[in-house]
Amino acid sequence: MTRTFSRILIANRGEIAVRVMRTCRELGIETVAVYSTPDRHAMHVRYADRAWHVGEAASTDSYLRSERILDVCRSAGCDAIHPGYGFLSENADFAEACANAGVVFIGPPADAIRRMGDKTAARTLMKEAGVPTVPGTAGAVVDVDEADRAADAVGYPILLKAAAGGGGKGMRVVRSASDLRAAIEAAGREAQSAFGDGRVFVEKFIADPRHVEFQVLADAHGGCVHLLERECSIQRRHQKVVEEAPSPVLTESLRDEMGRAAVRAAQSVGYVGAGTIEFLVDSGGAFYFMEMNTRLQVEHPVTELITGRDLVVEQIRIAQGEPLGYGQADVTRRGHAIECRVYAEDPSAGFVPDAGTITRYRSPDGPGVRVDSGVEEGDEIPIYYDPMVAKLSVWGADRDQAIRRTKRALDEYEVGGVRTTIPFCRFVLDHPAFRDGEYSTLFVEQHYEPSVDAAANDRFDDDAGIAAATAVAAQYGTTANPHLNGRRRPEGSSRWTSRRTMGRDG
Repeated sequence: MTRTFSRILIANRGEIAVRVMRTCRELGIETVAVYSTPDRHAMHVRYADRAWHVGEAASTDSYLRSERILDVCRSAGCDAIHPGYGFLSENADFAEACANAGVVFIGPPADAIRRMGDKTAARTLMKEAGVPTVPGTAGAVVDVDEADRAADAVGYPILLKAAAGGGGKGMRVVRSASDLRAAIEAAGREAQSAFGDGRVFVEKFIADPRHVEFQVLADAHGGCVHLLERECSIQRRHQKVVEEAPSPVLTESLRDEMGRAAVRAAQSVGYVGAGTIEFLVDSGGAFYFMEMNTRLQVEHPVTELITGRDLVVEQIRIAQGEPLGYGQADVTRRGHAIECRVYAEDPSAGFVPDAGTITRYRSPDGPGVRVDSGVEEGDEIPIYYDPMVAKLSVWGADRDQAIRRTKRALDEYEVGGVRTTIPFCRFVLDHPAFRDGEYSTLFVEQHYEPSVDAAANDRFDDDAGIAAATAVAAQYGTTANPHLNGRRRPEGSSRWTSRRTMGRDG
């Protein structure tokens, strides 16, 4: 049975809330925002048709208050809730509470979230479905002795992973038996803090792997397809920063094999909605199931750019009970896409968050450029939440054009008042390992030079910035204009190598 939504509550904030609202507006669906006290003037609140206050700053007092959000949903007369990513998006209890309240949860069934949310249970399911998994324990280890026996069986180095979560939390690489006890204790504490579950399991550590994920869509009528892959190997703290599609390492035969495995994985748990099957690919081309994200991914725009399909439209259609209306043969790829995540972080200081007021904001534009932003000039980056500013996604007819366009767009991007990952993204795209497509999840450890970004990301107050711009103008013979960084760059120079002199932020 199908239905048509007239009003959707967006149970999130920042760029993903705005992105979902934009699609809803195109579909003629009203949107309701929820917000915490520090977010009362945020962009997603301004953009929505209606907005409701749900609590104070801490996410546990606001965006994670499932009962309060359901109360707002009922009071506002919403048909459905879109959870975005993070917060309640992979909370099976919340999905179940929505169903019990007669509200459509725009995501998979609660049972699918539970089955794929427990990493050890998911590994067992994948083995039964014929999806390759990394050698390791079938379930969580109960003590150090069991972990030691498992490590001996698969061989060091090993990877400890949280049984009930992801995103790099509760994850430790252990290279010898002497480090095992301390690593298990640390991983368990971190997992308990992040997920309320301190269990960890053991996997064989795959050296220099690629992180390649497949986007899947499944309807409630048995239809299931994959929308090709995304390469997500450029990471810091096991979290992605630069993604591209298609992956430069996959052959067509390997792509087909992994895609079919992704579809089997989704079907094995009765999945409905948009989800992502994440794989590790070793240097020999063997691939292993890592986890399933039962939600919309941060990096979904690169898939939209190469397939021409709006994933939020697909989520809403599926949640309304509609069939996909197409099969795997109808999914085609066009060109190449790259996404750079713009975080308010200082890459030169270990990617520590940098909260503050955005004093200057000018996003790039032009052919093939898309910016999904959750902020405008004058907005605050609060300390309480993920420090994402925006996502820059760029399309090109081929990988070379996509790289050149992304570099041009990064050069145009201006964010003042907070340090950002823009200089780091520029470093990545300039590096031979990335240009050649020969990189792994260890890119940061193997290649990144923090000192390169230190000058690029130094903050200056407005007076100092104007003074610096004036000095540079005198040097290069241009008119000082703080909005144009006060100069015309010498031929062949990079804005990032001279950012300190310009008095502007990356």
